[in-house]
Amino acid sequence: MDAIKNIIERASALNGTVVLPEGMDARVITAACACVDRKICTPVVLGTPEEIAIAEASAGLSLAPRGIKTIDYTQGDAELESAYLEAWNAKESKKPAEKQKIIDLATAQKTLRTKRIYFGGMMVKLGRVNGLVAGSIASTGDMLRAAFHTLGTQKGVKTASSCFIMDLKRPTPSGDSVLAFGDCAVIPNPTAEQLVDIGLATAQTYRDLTGNEPRVAYLSFSTKGSAAGDLVEKVQKAVELARPRFAEAGIKMDGEMQFDAAIVPSVGQLKNPSGEIQGNANVFIFPDLQAGNIGYKIAQRLGEADAIGPNLQGLAKAMNDLSRGCSAEDIVGTICVTLLQSQTK
Repeated sequence: MDAIKNIIERASALNGTVVLPEGMDARVITAACACVDRKICTPVVLGTPEEIAIAEASAGLSLAPRGIKTIDYTQGDAELESAYLEAWNAKESKKPAEKQKIIDLATAQKTLRTKRIYFGGMMVKLGRVNGLVAGSIASTGDMLRAAFHTLGTQKGVKTASSCFIMDLKRPTPSGDSVLAFGDCAVIPNPTAEQLVDIGLATAQTYRDLTGNEPRVAYLSFSTKGSAAGDLVEKVQKAVELARPRFAEAGIKMDGEMQFDAAIVPSVGQLKNPSGEIQGNANVFIFPDLQAGNIGYKIAQRLGEADAIGPNLQGLAKAMNDLSRGCSAEDIVGTICVTLLQSQTK
């Protein structure tokens, strides 16, 4: 169970930069200092001088002696504000006239000077940093809105989603020690089309974070038509839509299938004798958020797997959300995940 260790080692070799907008949090200060002390990356911390001073005192650490750059986002940045204005209005102009919400420069300035996640997101968009990590204070909803409004989704993907990297205590029957489960945190009831995007994004995240080739299974309570109904048909449609896109990407994929057919070779060969995935999947796409969230927590609590995430995916640039109960070390791990994701953005 050393997936996070490998992620940190691989990320440290990139010499990347990450913006941490929540500079008023002592955990963020501790994580930023750890990234420099351990030579992981170059962090940039957002906050007013007063916020950062209070957080430093609480953490018992100082940023300046380590050469960590701080930015007071409330003072504004003309380039970021102009870019936000242009991007927002370009997107709105594509909507029907009655639904457009065109903004002026004053509105763009107010947004970036009052919403630190938006300011950081624009830093990522313009390439000043490789990625963004926040959410120790901001809600997931705040994080997703900032991501959509500043970064948008990557080319060819309409859906932002998430996955967990599951670091197993014992290997699967086919020998995998690290798996990916998606989507377990963002989209409650994805459509078939959204499931396609979730599968492709989760496969990419798995490849980015592990360096291994993904083998994707779309999960259901049915294997290749063994059951029927609307729930099964949604997954079947997703697989049908996904096949050409996965083939183009050179990624193995199959479904719909039950979990045992996806993870146990003897069962997969019996239930899916002509399938591309026969009990050797390492990426699992759940039909909805309810199943995904239950699934990863069962693996975590009963199987004693370490769950790394949720990792945001499908965005045009690298950005990740934290749990509000995270530790400083959790922040360091998420920074490393973000750096690895940034390499393919």
